[in-house]
Amino acid sequence: MRKTKLIAGVGLAAAALLALTACNSGTPGAAPSESAAGGGEETSSTPWTVATDVTIEGSPTFDAMTERGSVKVGVKEDQPGLGYLDPTTGERTGFDIDIARWIAASLGFDEDQIEFQAIPSANREQAIVNGDIDYYVGTYSITDKRKEQISFAGPYFVTGQGLLVAADNDTIDGPESLTSDMVVCSATGSTSIQRIKDMGTAQTKEYDTYSACVEDLKNGQVDAVTTDEAILIGYAAQDPDNLKVVGDVFSEERYGVGLAKGDTALQEYINTMFTDGGDIWQQIFDNNLGASGVEGEQPEVDPVS
Repeated sequence: MRKTKLIAGVGLAAAALLALTACNSGTPGAAPSESAAGGGEETSSTPWTVATDVTIEGSPTFDAMTERGSVKVGVKEDQPGLGYLDPTTGERTGFDIDIARWIAASLGFDEDQIEFQAIPSANREQAIVNGDIDYYVGTYSITDKRKEQISFAGPYFVTGQGLLVAADNDTIDGPESLTSDMVVCSATGSTSIQRIKDMGTAQTKEYDTYSACVEDLKNGQVDAVTTDEAILIGYAAQDPDNLKVVGDVFSEERYGVGLAKGDTALQEYINTMFTDGGDIWQQIFDNNLGASGVEGEQPEVDPVS
């Protein structure tokens, strides 16, 4: 298994700098305890607990959740190890899925109060703007262009763009080996496909999902699939006889939680949860990606601006 070190985030934040109006029965990132609702002994599979008596003043998103009695979360469901829906069992698993569950629990919502919605990359901002979802957790890179429409909490994870090729491909060993007769596939609306277009070294092909690109790669219809390396490692680990990740990463992708623009109260609340919940973050990472050969390091969150 190829081993990659995830780089730490660049942002600088500390709980003392957050003008936080939110409060609950414990801190947002607190470890589970038997006295908390939904508590009992901490387990490796769910290292968080459901908070009680949560209030977040000045957050219209939280007000909508509370009135509805549920949380609507946008996710991916075709990314093994990150955001995956088992078509047979209907079970959702992955690092991003557990981050979304942890956020919901810190807001006072249990598993049966979470409504997951799979949303393609190209539709994420609109889903948040429309209020179709309360927040989005799904390999969502923080960019200045996206921040024109929405806000981000985090980052909670940092990786970089990579290339996935057929296991027997000895021609492609990084972006510098791409040529004009090769076809590189990625998701519509992703930063990864735009970067390949900007490089101008290969042809591109786009789908709503990365899994469609992977199928084309296995069938010989494209030469490579590109997206964040953490995603590609999941696909390679799922089918190592046919797929491999090559070369070094050639970008920095900082995953954030997509929120309604200007909801700074919720943004600060989630950032404090990340800052105070390092042990929970590490357990979530180890449960979902630890066996993949990736070494995880929790990044510091960005200041709220």
